[in-house]
Amino acid sequence: MCGRLSQYRGIHDFVEVLSRPEVWRNHVGDQALQRYNVAPTTPVAVLRVDEEGPRADLVRWGWRPHWATDRAAPINARVEKVAHGAFFRAIWPHRAITPVDGWYEWVDEGGPKKQPYHIRRRDGRPALCASIGQFAGNEHDGFVIITADAQGGLVDVHDRRPVVFAPDVALEWIAAGMPSDHAEQIALNLGEPAEVFEWYRVSTAVGNVRNQGPDLILPTESRA
Repeated sequence: MCGRLSQYRGIHDFVEVLSRPEVWRNHVGDQALQRYNVAPTTPVAVLRVDEEGPRADLVRWGWRPHWATDRAAPINARVEKVAHGAFFRAIWPHRAITPVDGWYEWVDEGGPKKQPYHIRRRDGRPALCASIGQFAGNEHDGFVIITADAQGGLVDVHDRRPVVFAPDVALEWIAAGMPSDHAEQIALNLGEPAEVFEWYRVSTAVGNVRNQGPDLILPTESRA
């Protein structure tokens, strides 16, 4: 996963997909996010559950433990290692869902620049990405998206993909009190398969993080 995503719908649209009846504490706002080119280190809307119930927050994309000052904060965590490695140990119990409209990958197709692709669900619903993070309400907060090996045709676009859950699995992922080993098995085995997604070429304008707008997600030719 190359570290750029789209998140242009509003929180109410994202929450509606989960079909959860409780009232979500919305710390993001009621308006559509209108972010078509979201870069790492910027605030991203995430959904999670704390001791008071479900909530939506804006959290910085990227996290590292306090002792890892020799490297940039990662934005992704590999599903094969995340539950057991020392790097993410402190935040593994703090699970969230990052609802995205899609994400971008860049492919070397022999041209002067790598060709960007936008990947999204074929059914038009948001992709509910498995995430973990620090949500203490201070300057050290951040989150990462969990990734797995790509499957099917997605391999041609990138060798990694976010772990995306169906709504019922997403709700189980963020449920309070889930044992760590069960959460690991969900992440390893219950991600949506490649056929759920479509991917297509988009304008190279997305390469500039300052560019925004719905034109960035329009296909430049027929979709995959």
